[in-house]
Amino acid sequence: MAGLMALGLFAGIGVALMAGFPVAFTLAGVALLFAGIGILTGSFDPVFLEAFPNRIYGIMTNETLIAVPVFVFMGVMLERSKLADQLLQSLAQLMRGTPGGLGLAVIVVGAMMAASTGIVGATVVTMGLISLPTMLRRGYDPAISTGTICAAGTLGQIIPPSIVLVMLADVLSNAYQQAQLRMGSYSPETISVGELFAGALLPGLLLVAIYLVYLFVLARARPALMPAGSDEEDGPVSIGRLLLLISGPLLLIVAVLGSILKGIATPTEAAAVGAVGAMLLAAIGGHLTWATLRDVVYRTTRITAMVFMILIGASLFSLVFRGFGGDHMIGDFLTSLPGGAFTAMVLVMGVMFLLGFVLDFIEITFVVVPIVGPVLMAMGLDPLWLGVMIALNLQTSFLTPPFGFSLFYLRGVCPESVKTSEIYRGVIPFIGIQLLVLIALALWPPLVIWLPGVIYPG
Repeated sequence: MAGLMALGLFAGIGVALMAGFPVAFTLAGVALLFAGIGILTGSFDPVFLEAFPNRIYGIMTNETLIAVPVFVFMGVMLERSKLADQLLQSLAQLMRGTPGGLGLAVIVVGAMMAASTGIVGATVVTMGLISLPTMLRRGYDPAISTGTICAAGTLGQIIPPSIVLVMLADVLSNAYQQAQLRMGSYSPETISVGELFAGALLPGLLLVAIYLVYLFVLARARPALMPAGSDEEDGPVSIGRLLLLISGPLLLIVAVLGSILKGIATPTEAAAVGAVGAMLLAAIGGHLTWATLRDVVYRTTRITAMVFMILIGASLFSLVFRGFGGDHMIGDFLTSLPGGAFTAMVLVMGVMFLLGFVLDFIEITFVVVPIVGPVLMAMGLDPLWLGVMIALNLQTSFLTPPFGFSLFYLRGVCPESVKTSEIYRGVIPFIGIQLLVLIALALWPPLVIWLPGVIYPG
């Protein structure tokens, strides 16, 4: 009976989400409904619900999660500073005589802004509004243009410093401790945000490099798809202005990421530095007004409230799910699969990939990872490698037609002349690149775990 209730809990949440109910309240509401049914039928012990206030208190006192609103503030402030717009224009001017130059500029700017914001929807929409009209006006193929923008916008999933990796590191650390307790280690180790940042750095840079190589080769092989601009377009290039524009976000990223990796600052302290730096960049560009600050604070509050409400709802869901024995049921299922950890990992990655069509990274991080993470790590998988694989897998899911989130975001700001089929066709090569990187990480885990071992020896 309890096993059926656990499966019904998942099914009920799926139905409620498909009906359009908010994720946070769906998780909590459906969980409470099934808990009530379980109490009445004798299949659920209400003692599990007594732990819920402690869960909320743990969320409130979690020092790592304090970094979330500050990172969100930094990203929203950078978005409002119009820095991406100015940087893209300057890079496009510099590379206007090169076939594919504008596409390369979009990837570079997208990577820098994605690392700073870490919010896929905001980055895709911003890059779409800024760069797509220019690319189409210069004769770029619509499929190449939209594919490049979607790929650049989703880089915030994997390139640190990123709010996504901050949340994933916290969840993985808790899951890793549970896995060690299951294996009989009563002095469990943890993983830090800095370690996950270090693990994601090389795969993220590798992905950007392959994107750039692909566009460079495509532009040389088929220049008609990505034509060069004329030297008379957009006026003269100011190298000094370009260096000034690039130096701002680069210094910001280095200051935030470097202070975390070096252990000089905690993620929260580094995020505070980033938030102040973002305000300075906005002020230098003349975009820091009272109206802007008020809007940034309002949007930060909305996003932060959404994140923490999802976290609270996911905590209640996990309590009820465990009360029905769902975690043991999934653990027994995964460990009984032929092929051991490899088969379990492939299955979990496949399920997460499909869930990425209907759930955002935040929901998957707070709901799915705490359930499957301890099982996979107890089977011997490295937590840092697992975290980077999850991030890259979901990044691929967000790009994949027909339900990828990034495609929906870009479709919303595309002109009517751009067909949905062209957006789908444009992202296919980038999906292939991400799958190649995923395979490379699976075959050679040192791509992930080498740098954390160097920075954090022992």
